[in-house]
Amino acid sequence: VMLWSRWARLGRRLVLVSGVFFFATGLTPLGHLLILPLEERFARADLSSGAAPEGIVILGGAQDMSIHNARGVIAVNEAAERLIEAVLLARRFPDAKILFTGGSSALFEKRMSEAEGAAGLFVSLGVARERLLLETSAKNTFQNAQYSVDMARPRAGSRWLLITSASHMPRAMGSFRKVGFAIEPWPVDYRTRGRRDSWRFFSKPSEGWRRTDNAVREWAGLLAYRLTGRTATLFPGP
Repeated sequence: VMLWSRWARLGRRLVLVSGVFFFATGLTPLGHLLILPLEERFARADLSSGAAPEGIVILGGAQDMSIHNARGVIAVNEAAERLIEAVLLARRFPDAKILFTGGSSALFEKRMSEAEGAAGLFVSLGVARERLLLETSAKNTFQNAQYSVDMARPRAGSRWLLITSASHMPRAMGSFRKVGFAIEPWPVDYRTRGRRDSWRFFSKPSEGWRRTDNAVREWAGLLAYRLTGRTATLFPGP
């Protein structure tokens, strides 16, 4: 409408800016460039030497509990590798404790927590119930760390692994370090193939927007955690 009014010049500028924004965030490699530093920050712990892990901590965020509760079925999302890798490591290290941390995001209704949902999946895939430690209250990454260290009570010198999405690992590691939990990273759920995606354009704008949104939220989370003292550095690293 503005294009055919006295505000036509402003309208044309808004259309131009919107077009540039649409192209930059939806089709260019911007999303890859934003998420790559996050995904590349931590490599997986070297498990070829040293003691076997005493425990494995898995962060919630891989399930859609609203669907799970409504339909009574397992409902996973793009971060399902958190659950898959947890089972693989549980089989690889049969003496390790499996600590899943994740409460319910529901505000006005009673729902099963993510930890309880994950427990059912793990047991059905052969993980013994007595190995599981379920933290059912955490609603954010810092609470994941706080409540996990209280539940795990890691012994000095023991090895624990942390499973979460690669782009989320810097904030997660920073939070666990802040509460004094010495833990080693085991990133999963990569969204890029590595640095060769630095100049790869997206074929669908929706994919670019999703990637950009994911990266921006994580960078914003890192800034917020640093400003509120939940991490000791802005961009936690190895």
